[in-house]
Amino acid sequence: MHALKVEMERFLAERTGAVEEARQRAALQLACGIDMETLRDLSPEAAARVAARLDRVIERERQKGLRRHWSYDLNRHIALKQARDGLLARMRPSAQAQREDASAETNTAPRRRRRTS
Repeated sequence: MHALKVEMERFLAERTGAVEEARQRAALQLACGIDMETLRDLSPEAAARVAARLDRVIERERQKGLRRHWSYDLNRHIALKQARDGLLARMRPSAQAQREDASAETNTAPRRRRRTS
């Protein structure tokens, strides 16, 4: 009986992973025109360019959410973020550190507050 429970938990974990990957694939394809299969074979420089592009798309999505735009989709926002995190995790540690340093430099400006009328 214990083996059945372990098998069930493994199956559910695999299914959850497949659903997350499908969500990321759809978000990348629709929002950026990027195929997940091409991301796996990229050089570190190309992966850094794709990560920068994903940063811009995620920022646009965040702005839509802040402005309560009708086309904002929280699931797409989450999937894009997860895809970016997965891409950065696959990059070499040195390239990832350079990418985080560049990202930290660009995100130091204070954010503007939204007026409430």
